[in-house]
Amino acid sequence: MSELTFEQMLEESFKTIRNGEVVDGTVIDVKPDEIILNIGYKADGIITRSEYTNEANADLTTMVSVGDAMTAKVLKVNDGEGQVLLTYKRLAAEKGNERLREAYENHEVLKAPVAQILGGGLSVVVEEARVFIPASLVSDTYEKDLTKYQGQEIEFVISEFNPRRNRVIGDRRQLLVAERAEKQRELFARIQAGDRMEGTVKNVTDFGAFVDLGGVDGLLHISEMSWGRVENPKKVFKVGEKLEVMIKEIHDTKIALSLKFPESNPWANAGENFAVGTVIDGKVARMTDFGAFIELAPGVDALLHVSQIARAHVDKPSDVLSVGQEITAKIVDLNVAEKKISLSMKVLENSSEDSSDDGQ
Repeated sequence: MSELTFEQMLEESFKTIRNGEVVDGTVIDVKPDEIILNIGYKADGIITRSEYTNEANADLTTMVSVGDAMTAKVLKVNDGEGQVLLTYKRLAAEKGNERLREAYENHEVLKAPVAQILGGGLSVVVEEARVFIPASLVSDTYEKDLTKYQGQEIEFVISEFNPRRNRVIGDRRQLLVAERAEKQRELFARIQAGDRMEGTVKNVTDFGAFVDLGGVDGLLHISEMSWGRVENPKKVFKVGEKLEVMIKEIHDTKIALSLKFPESNPWANAGENFAVGTVIDGKVARMTDFGAFIELAPGVDALLHVSQIARAHVDKPSDVLSVGQEITAKIVDLNVAEKKISLSMKVLENSSEDSSDDGQ
């Protein structure tokens, strides 16, 4: 039996490898665009930049050091130059996909930073495996601008897992919906009409403002914003503003709010502040054909009937008065229960003329 040559013995001392095999190695050299590994084979293993990371211009010398242990997958036993072409990225992605499969089957909540903002949603990476979260599943409310999520760590679940079709879909919305529902249950269990709470203005419309009470929104209707008159809520409130509000009514999952606190009710002391016979200044708030409504204080309007404007005949209030005009009148009638006050400018005119006659 012939003896083996040194070269043959050396050849047999190296292990054999195949395409697709997972191998362990040690980094023996690093260049900006490739990593060289000793994998215990007759040829070294090469990992190019594109097979290590998704970062197009990454400098591998800042990411890997000589002596590092590394596990990679064989792409080609011979790349044409006698070297073994390896991939680190694809192996990591395969492991990541297995991780995602487990999370999908177990309905596990995952957490990962947003790697990329795409036209239709977000891309996150879990152990080198990519997950796409469509814009419709990013939040429980409409999100026009997704750029605020760049780099942000978010929680989600895998709602669809089909790596063969490159469809691994994440869903953040269902977590937020469930969280909001839990907050609603907790809030409704401890609140009742008359309670006061701090909230944050979430949205302002022409008819009112929606206030976040801590996961639950309440409506502050325009009629409940002040004891006085509010013409345009958008000129009064700003999104993000903190407010102390009172719960006026709870109906199922809807909460009606108010800023008309009882202690600031202008009618509470109306008997003293607007007693009959009091001469008072006011501002014309609005007019009708039968008279003008005069604002005496925020939330307190009094009627100046057309017949009480002057001794001379007045056809329409708008003939002699204008909205915003300051006037002086006398309170001639007060009905606190019905919140009605009647004024007269004519009696002051009579008094003035009578005084002049007495002096002659």
